[in-house]
Amino acid sequence: MQKLSKEKIFCWTCDYSSKTGEGNLARLFLSEKIAKKKVYYPKMFFKKGSIFNYKYILPLIGIVFCWYFYFKKKNTAYINYLPLWNCFIFFLLPPNTILGPITGGAYYSKNSDYYIRKFIFPILYKLSELIISFRYKNPIFSTSLLKKFLNNKTIKNSEFDYVFNYINKTKFKKKTIDFVVYFKQHKNKEKLFNYELINKLIELKFNIYCVGDQLTLKKVRNLGFLSKKNLNYLLSKTRYTICSPENIYSLYTLDCINNNVKILIQKNFNKNIYKYRKQFIFIRSDFKDLKVKVK
Repeated sequence: MQKLSKEKIFCWTCDYSSKTGEGNLARLFLSEKIAKKKVYYPKMFFKKGSIFNYKYILPLIGIVFCWYFYFKKKNTAYINYLPLWNCFIFFLLPPNTILGPITGGAYYSKNSDYYIRKFIFPILYKLSELIISFRYKNPIFSTSLLKKFLNNKTIKNSEFDYVFNYINKTKFKKKTIDFVVYFKQHKNKEKLFNYELINKLIELKFNIYCVGDQLTLKKVRNLGFLSKKNLNYLLSKTRYTICSPENIYSLYTLDCINNNVKILIQKNFNKNIYKYRKQFIFIRSDFKDLKVKVK
């Protein structure tokens, strides 16, 4: 575990929204690891649409933020937007900066940047691992997805699956919604989205709600991005969802587990399910064994 100071900690978060995975992961880390200390962090004070709010600009501003307080002899923390491939962040942050959970995927669809992710990312992972081994003690990883890219020494000295601290199951409630699905317009995530299964469910006349980005399929009701509170209320009434193989234990999946939502996933990903197996329903890729109860 990272050793946290008892003094006030100045924390940078690129995303603090309750409507995003990165934002909720930051909130979890702050509440679990740092909240008992006196904490200061900027709450996304840049206007939406501003160049300063661009996802590749904010991390650079965060690095400057951390150096500013480092020179004032204050404790600093860099909480999110910490993909393992971005070795520059790990290299440029000031000494003794507390790191939030390190993220990264290990399953990619064949889109325009597939070969970059498959061949370039592993090289960047190794560079980051080398930097982390010299500059940081006991790093925390959001999931176990990146283990296969790390050496045994790093694995031994690290904490994995931090997202499981997010599990907090609620009491069973009456279910009135058949399916809620999460859709994100992202090169990798969108290519892995199971449109065929959604169309099959529509054909079988299930009622389907979508959260996140707009899903342009007839008879799917789009709700947009919901706050954590509203999403959990929706899921508490939901019977089923669909799991993306890109990140099986995403915060959305964990929200579903918390609310006793059964999760459909194709059988070929069976070996990737290592926790909460009873919550998953394994189906064939042709959906011929699709048996879900709505009553």
